Amino acid sequence: MARKIPFNVVFASDEDINFPASELNNHGPTVHGWRSAPNGSLTSHDIILRFQHPAKIYRIQLLAHQYLIPEKVELWLHYSPKSLPSTPSSQYFDFLGFVALADNANTNYKSRELQSVTVCPRRGTHLKLRLIGVQGNDYNDTGQISLLAVNVLGEDLEVGPNNGNGEEHLANEAPPLDTATGELALASICDDLLFSMYVEESIVQTIRELEQRKVFAVNSERFEYARKLKLCMTALRTAGERLGRYALAKRQAVQQEDFSTARLRKEQIEMYRAAVLRQLQVHQLLEPHGVALSSNDQSCEIYAGGKPSLPSAPSLQDVAQALAEATFSPKSMTSLSLEDKSSTDGSQPGNDNMVTAPGPAAAPAPAPTALQATPTLGGWRKSHDELPQSPRLPSRHSSPMSSRQGSLRRRNKSVPRNSYEDYEERAIPTLRHSNTNEFLRECQGNALLEADPNRGRSRLNDRERRQAALPILVFGNELVEQFYSRQFQDREDGLMRLRNFLKEHDLVDSSSNEHAASPNKVARSAALLLHRAVRDAVYSVFSQATETVRMLFLEYVPGRVSPNEVARCVDRLLPELLAKSGDPSARLHTLAQHTILSIAACPEVAEQHLVAPALSRSVGSGTHQRLAMSRLQMLEQLVHTQGISTDKHSGLTCRALSECGCSGIHHPAEPVRKVAERILLLVYKVNPRLVRKQLPPDDDITRRNLLYRQLFTEFDKLDLDRKQELLLEASKYGGGHSSGDAATPPADKASTSSDASRLMNSRSGHSLGPMASSSNGYASCNGKQQYNEQLKRSMLSVTNSRKGSASNSESTEDNTPKIRCPFCDWSCAGSDATQLDRHYWKACPFLTKCPQCSQVLEVAALNYHLTTECDAKESYVVCVRCTESVHKQLYELHQMEDYCRELKTGAARCPLCHDDVHLPQDGGWKLHLLSAGGCPGNIRKRNLKKSN
Repeated sequence: MARKIPFNVVFASDEDINFPASELNNHGPTVHGWRSAPNGSLTSHDIILRFQHPAKIYRIQLLAHQYLIPEKVELWLHYSPKSLPSTPSSQYFDFLGFVALADNANTNYKSRELQSVTVCPRRGTHLKLRLIGVQGNDYNDTGQISLLAVNVLGEDLEVGPNNGNGEEHLANEAPPLDTATGELALASICDDLLFSMYVEESIVQTIRELEQRKVFAVNSERFEYARKLKLCMTALRTAGERLGRYALAKRQAVQQEDFSTARLRKEQIEMYRAAVLRQLQVHQLLEPHGVALSSNDQSCEIYAGGKPSLPSAPSLQDVAQALAEATFSPKSMTSLSLEDKSSTDGSQPGNDNMVTAPGPAAAPAPAPTALQATPTLGGWRKSHDELPQSPRLPSRHSSPMSSRQGSLRRRNKSVPRNSYEDYEERAIPTLRHSNTNEFLRECQGNALLEADPNRGRSRLNDRERRQAALPILVFGNELVEQFYSRQFQDREDGLMRLRNFLKEHDLVDSSSNEHAASPNKVARSAALLLHRAVRDAVYSVFSQATETVRMLFLEYVPGRVSPNEVARCVDRLLPELLAKSGDPSARLHTLAQHTILSIAACPEVAEQHLVAPALSRSVGSGTHQRLAMSRLQMLEQLVHTQGISTDKHSGLTCRALSECGCSGIHHPAEPVRKVAERILLLVYKVNPRLVRKQLPPDDDITRRNLLYRQLFTEFDKLDLDRKQELLLEASKYGGGHSSGDAATPPADKASTSSDASRLMNSRSGHSLGPMASSSNGYASCNGKQQYNEQLKRSMLSVTNSRKGSASNSESTEDNTPKIRCPFCDWSCAGSDATQLDRHYWKACPFLTKCPQCSQVLEVAALNYHLTTECDAKESYVVCVRCTESVHKQLYELHQMEDYCRELKTGAARCPLCHDDVHLPQDGGWKLHLLSAGGCPGNIRKRNLKKSN
């Protein structure tokens, strides 16, 4: 595996005295990097690095400046054995290639570009970087270029007598790759430049030790211990980035000779580092005595959830308060004079070694607010809020990343300061006139005036302050500012603190404290903040928000919040969660569904029926597939958990569920139709008559539709099961014979089966009698005679042409053979089957020819045929608006037509005349194709008249 190759800079063509090339030897948040001399005459700049040992080079990483950017960087490699002397003038370098850098204008010169170059394994002892040209911009008025860091990854080269000229052997090798990611396999994540540049040095060393322990744990098959080590390293990376930003702020305070702030930063770093190591149990995981601890092989609370929580970082004001309390406590009053003297000595320029209060009083444990341990270094560029600024002296060079000199800082300089902001930055008057708390006044004054430059949290404006007036009153201004922060880490912190607040408020009775907010106000304030959080685009923030929503309704609300306030909270959060349930990302809409079902499981929510009515609304054909499917899936789950209710306001009545299911089975997406079918089957078990009333009549025409055929088949199975249960109960009450069918004579069995058949006819509405023969392969039933007679009487033209013929083929006794069309009831005397085929091919108005493959099929099935069965199905798509099948080349023209309109619920679209065809309850396809007016786009009406 590749590791970091240590090197030293041995030559630089030129450099700025404040930013020497030796800064490239080390990596860390506080490194300066190299800069060329200002207003220099050189067009190219050379920097030569010498490796401490000969090495095989796999990858070279370069980190550029945010606005002092060269046009390109050339890479040259040299190899010289240790026996040969080498100087920069006598070395011969092999050209590896060059790296072109962007001008960084699209980020407003606030980001740093990282370039990683993977090379074929090459041996070398020296690396030369030739920086050519300069990217001009408004912030680089001196023509300088800079390079913040260089990292070389590879392996030590074994030098021996037999491999003096081994370039051919190395050329055949390949760099070691990680099989999971395809990237270069690193011995340690600490060797990567993105890691070492932004993580504090002591944390990097701790992570290296944890990595070694993880390797030993895996070899010893201590997998629980290895899992803990992995989670601990991930959390330490996030904490190390924060500590790196604090270290950079401390060094900037030293450069500005603001030693009070530097001391606060130093104490802040130590307090937060100690809190993180104690929270993550790092000392226990390292097993310093070499003895395996049994507790490391057992699960614990901090690592049970998969993501260990980090303690909240202490602010400068918290650090100042802790130092003041430790300084003026009774136990430390004896050392007050010595500490004042050391503080006076520490105010001299350059002295950063100030006396701190000893013992645990100097570093009190901060509030146990957790932060999700999510690595933030994962891309080529980092934003200004996440990048530590490179150190610069207060000189003539300025950039948009540099803040205003002094302790007063402001993020947006274009926005004028208002009186409210000026008032907030004043020191507390009582501290101004206190003689005993002089040190506390100084520390807190600097903490109030010195805003943290490494956090994206900004003050609330007037509109946000009015909007969040109630949450500020209940939770405090600091927590609300975290919800409105631009940094997602702050928003995660705010959600964790909100959960901790709800837990603590759950344990403490509000009646014992007259100043505590009532549960109704707490729930309303939490809903206001969560309404903003569930709309967050960052997945980690949305995940934390949904977890907080579940805790609010499942743990805090029951037995505490009034019903009206619960309804108000649901009305605020449910629409946002429903919108998220239709998100394209699977993890987002799954998490949103789980959260909505958790809200519905709350007793107060279930009693008021707040969730189910929103889910049981009719699904239109224009509703997006994912949103419609999520709603129906959640509704199905509610039917399984809460059951079908008789309360008309519950949203889970048979009528509401059947209407929702009937609208869902007409959706263009097949997965949505499948879920709607399952809902209808659940309702059919309770009220079959209501479900059949919502659907078309169960006759031979309806069953030609594949959707209705499958649905009615399932209904028949349920009816048969119900009949068998009734017969079983009747046999128990009638005779109670234990022998069952063995004791029943054959005649009784026949009568029983006939009774079952009659009962099925009365329940399902169609007969299971003999099947009518048809040459098109469909089996048609002879049931629903009364409905067919009414349908025929409504079609005058067809009825007049059939005067004298019996409407029921089973009730007439005619010895003359006839051929009858099962679609349009056309008939002719004789037994020649070719006449029926000719009728199908030319005259039947129920059938048509496919315009692509000339196959004869039903008019109702033409749209489905063109997109799924036809040979030219690849050229057709389904219109999302009217559900017709349209050729891809004509799709845009089709959407501009007047007949391309949204399909009504419970209707179909005729592919010939583009009119809406209502369900068979209103006539259906038979009325549309066989009535006097007929289908305007069907040319077979004339052929039918001629044939008749």
